[in-house]
Amino acid sequence: MALLQNHWVPSLSSSPDTLEEVLVDVLIDQEWHLVLFNDNHNTFDHVIECLMTTCGHDALQAEQCAMIVHFKGKCTVKSGDYEELAPMLKALSDRDLTVELNP
Repeated sequence: MALLQNHWVPSLSSSPDTLEEVLVDVLIDQEWHLVLFNDNHNTFDHVIECLMTTCGHDALQAEQCAMIVHFKGKCTVKSGDYEELAPMLKALSDRDLTVELNP
């Protein structure tokens, strides 16, 4: 049995000046990806420390993720179940990192 969670997502209508919100069901029992994005204000040390304490990365893995984010603009830093990754998303976001959770 699939677990569903409702999410509001923006959707453009036929008029480019109109933005509507559409309720969609998202399966939460599939593999999810925690994606970290580059920003202009967090230091490498802060990002590395956050990945180590929040995601359980060792120093090398956290540093590699930080370098990928720096050069590519984003990096999937963790994959797994929604229930496992949602608290990590909140924790990283609370520490001022730009992250999102994608199916």
